Amino acid sequence: MLQKNTNTLSILLSTVLLMTHLSSAAPTNPFFQSWDTPFGVPPFDQINIEHFLPAVEKAIEQHRVEINHIATEKNPATFQNTLVAYDSSGGLLKKVTQVFMNQSSVDSNDQMQSLDRELTPLLSAHQSSILLDENLFDRIQTVYEQKDSLNLNTYERKLLEDTYKDFVRGGALLSQTGKKRVKEIKTELSSLTLKFGQNVLNDTNSFEILIDDRSELEGLSGTMIEKAAADAEAKGLSGKFLFIANRATVEPVTTNAHNRSLREKLFKAYIQCADRENEFNNNAVIKKILELRIELANLLGYPNWSAYALDKTMAGETEKVLDLSLKVWEPALEKARQDVGEMQVLIDREGGSFKLEPWDYRYYAEKIRKERYNLSAQEIKPYFLMENVRKGVFALAEKLYGVKIEKRENISVYHPDVDAWEVMETDGTHIGIFLTDYYARPTKQAGAWMSAYRSQWMNGDENVPPIVVNVCNFTKPTGGEPCLLSLQEVDTMFHEFGHATHGLFSKCQFYEQAGTSVPTDFVELPSMLMENWALEPELLKLYATHFETGEVIPDELLQKIQAARTFNEGFATVEYVAAVLLDMEYHSLDEVFVEPVSEFENTALYEKYGLIPEIVSRYRSTFFQHIFAGGYSSKYYAYLWSEVLDADAFSKFKEDGLFNRETAASFRKNVLSKGGSDDPMKMYLEFRGHLPQTDALLKRKGFL
Repeated sequence: MLQKNTNTLSILLSTVLLMTHLSSAAPTNPFFQSWDTPFGVPPFDQINIEHFLPAVEKAIEQHRVEINHIATEKNPATFQNTLVAYDSSGGLLKKVTQVFMNQSSVDSNDQMQSLDRELTPLLSAHQSSILLDENLFDRIQTVYEQKDSLNLNTYERKLLEDTYKDFVRGGALLSQTGKKRVKEIKTELSSLTLKFGQNVLNDTNSFEILIDDRSELEGLSGTMIEKAAADAEAKGLSGKFLFIANRATVEPVTTNAHNRSLREKLFKAYIQCADRENEFNNNAVIKKILELRIELANLLGYPNWSAYALDKTMAGETEKVLDLSLKVWEPALEKARQDVGEMQVLIDREGGSFKLEPWDYRYYAEKIRKERYNLSAQEIKPYFLMENVRKGVFALAEKLYGVKIEKRENISVYHPDVDAWEVMETDGTHIGIFLTDYYARPTKQAGAWMSAYRSQWMNGDENVPPIVVNVCNFTKPTGGEPCLLSLQEVDTMFHEFGHATHGLFSKCQFYEQAGTSVPTDFVELPSMLMENWALEPELLKLYATHFETGEVIPDELLQKIQAARTFNEGFATVEYVAAVLLDMEYHSLDEVFVEPVSEFENTALYEKYGLIPEIVSRYRSTFFQHIFAGGYSSKYYAYLWSEVLDADAFSKFKEDGLFNRETAASFRKNVLSKGGSDDPMKMYLEFRGHLPQTDALLKRKGFL
């Protein structure tokens, strides 16, 4: 352990000198101070937008100094003075960027977007310069070549192998000309992917639908109508109703609105996001991203981007992704065709003189659900008050893992909608801080996610506890109406908390292996596994109570919910797998197509794979942020891959007992606590005892 002291002390000395300079140069910048806050949570009340740029610039400068010390160390390269030192470097940069990346997603505005456009290429160029640092790579390669004689443990060997591979994939083995081009491509890609996401946000917020007559909103909940009225009022449009075409609005409207014209108008507005003739159109951005990804993959020795992206996943290759996808696609498509036929019969029976269209699908599916199971979304929602669902999530964590989750009022948060919670072991030992940010707002990106303001790792002998956040986009209560969740939103809350357990329960030595730092097709296992409990009767009885009467959800309603669990699964699966196939079509290209993006999309999905016209891919290309603005390019299949794992994993809880502490402890020990410190399939096998079986998923979906 002490072998690293020479290198670490030199880094520490330079860091202290630089921090002394920073403190005197900009004493009011909170990033240059120690955070004397409860649990080291960022002092959000002190952080302003003008603090980020100087903090990032100085953090990059400091990190460069640290990297130079590692790269020019006079002592021979060792695991400690090279790999451990590299993993520990960049403390200030991690501190600043983790706050900035989160804030740019949850509290964006024109100024923040402008800053994001400035910082993103700066950070990308810095990361590329590290991966192309020849002296640093020489030392890493030296240690890598000695790996079999170094007596490394599993986690150390994994860090060494992953780090070496990252540098090779970053272009370390290329010529000077190749390295220069890799850096240029990555910098340009970082700007383009950022622009893609900002275009989606801006186009979503700029396109509004205004309704004059309340009678046109028949079928919608009082909460949704009141929110639409409040949004219109805020823009000086008293007496009218304003809708933004985001997913949080489109799904309940297309499910419940009797007004077919409104359903059509809102649905079309949604699927045309960033595809309209305005400054936020993403067509050219998509083609340029694909062009650069193909060039980068080729430079690094891969035939296409998919081969490059899948090289560090469990699936490993395109063929395995397509094999799994098509195993599910065919039975799901057949089930969807049957459902479409049934819905068309209903339309005809009611005297409708039209063919079922995509904006009708959810509406008539809901009608059939009511008819077949005597069950409606409006009947269910009163039992799923947001606060009660959160109690259910926490109760599940306590029953499985024996943890305590308590609200903390003395912690600074970044928005009034955010709540702070301390997560503790049964004996009161601190685990981490958990922030919840559940309500939609115009400055927040669409969707739901978990991220970290601070990741867990071991700083020497000191454990650094995590600070994680769950972000959702539920409809905020207005006019005294509560926030009542749909079953899908209930699943979302459980899903994101599953990700949170991955970050909170991390017990990793190295920063790069902590928490959710795992292959993309493994990262969804904890989240999808936790969804399984959401509608289990034994847990529902603990949290599903009527928001007005306090009545526990009745057995009769529970039975109807259970009976309808696989209802409309054909639609849900086809909608998702269509997006998977679209992702793979784009990233298996060896050259960019010339036709319009919409034409490529239609050819791929409707002609090649036989997608039925009544269903639209979950994400159309121009707002498919997972693959063009996130980390899921050629990896959107990861949810399906993880669903296979989770269906098989949950069957163990079914065998051992839903809340079996030993089974939960095994999952926590072998999966959640290990992060990315071992091979994911090995970790899964240590928990489950056998390889995952696809049949468990097909049975759960009702396809077998």
